[in-house]
Amino acid sequence: MDLQEIRKKLDEIDRQLVELTERRLALGRQVAEYKIGVGKPVLDKERERQKIAAVRELAAGDFNKQAAEDMITQMIAVNRKLQYGILAERGKQPDMGFRPVDAIEKKGVRVVYQGVEGAYAHGATLQYFGDEADAFHVRTWEEAMTAVERGEADYAVIPIENSSAGAVTDNFDLMISHENVIVAETFLPVSHCLLGLPDAELADVKTVYSHPQALMQCSKYLNSHAGWRQISVENTAVAARKVVDDGDRTQAAVASQVAGKLYGLKELAGSINYNKENTTRFLILSREKVYRRNAGKVSICFELPHKSGTLYNMLGNFIYNGVNMVMIESRPIPGRNWEYRFFVDIEGNLSQPNIQNALLAVSEEAANMRILGNY
Repeated sequence: MDLQEIRKKLDEIDRQLVELTERRLALGRQVAEYKIGVGKPVLDKERERQKIAAVRELAAGDFNKQAAEDMITQMIAVNRKLQYGILAERGKQPDMGFRPVDAIEKKGVRVVYQGVEGAYAHGATLQYFGDEADAFHVRTWEEAMTAVERGEADYAVIPIENSSAGAVTDNFDLMISHENVIVAETFLPVSHCLLGLPDAELADVKTVYSHPQALMQCSKYLNSHAGWRQISVENTAVAARKVVDDGDRTQAAVASQVAGKLYGLKELAGSINYNKENTTRFLILSREKVYRRNAGKVSICFELPHKSGTLYNMLGNFIYNGVNMVMIESRPIPGRNWEYRFFVDIEGNLSQPNIQNALLAVSEEAANMRILGNY
């Protein structure tokens, strides 16, 4: 056969496939109606295993068997999505463990952040909750998470990634060791200033203090002043406070405008970091499992063995349900060599049938899957 003849036959097979798909979906709708009537769950893991194995046996050869398995797996996923959609129409959505709310409460709440006043986490707190936030600070991110768990604070504000430096990996691990959930996020542009005493001038500066990362981010500007000593301290706000406490006109700090205003320092030079697009993403965490009705991002984590194909198969649950993945980060699982925990952000809302279908499938196939929040 020539190419045109082959294509005609393929077109005919595709037409038959569409017809068979529609017939199968119609039967799937009947299955959903039956399950609603008897109160049976949509997901039947054992039945799906049997179906996939049976379809594999209908094909000849390893390549065809795998192709048949991929086809029926996706068809089953689509059928599940259809059934969850029907359940949603009947007001019988699966319980994802979260409660929808119209908005995240900001008035009369206590907010905790790590560091000291004037640090970037403080700036993120003010940016999301406003100037009148009842905010307090603790020494570590662990203490911030614990304060929320114990009810000492309603929310914690923690950094999770920076557009230049990447993920804050310790905080990914903290989300596993604590039961708090993500209810919102805020993006804070990093704009470092050179701050000095009110009577200081740029020509007076001999020593500059800041967090090591801030010094690195401003290295182009700082290194252009060859005579300046650069000294690392705990964070940018500590650097600002040191300049105030020492009262030395030859000292300056690299810190934020918030820190400068808070400590009464003079801006000797503004926006000295070389990457003007540098931004830090902060998470707002609560012990209450809630999500805004118009939330558009879901964060989850799950564990997988170090085995060929496991991640591919897991991510297939998003592909088959038309779910867009926007972030994936992996972390080794302590005490378990070559096994990993994956953190994934997807677009969607827990009330959507395709999201419910994808997450329920992931929870069945992965170890220790957890929804970290919808925000």
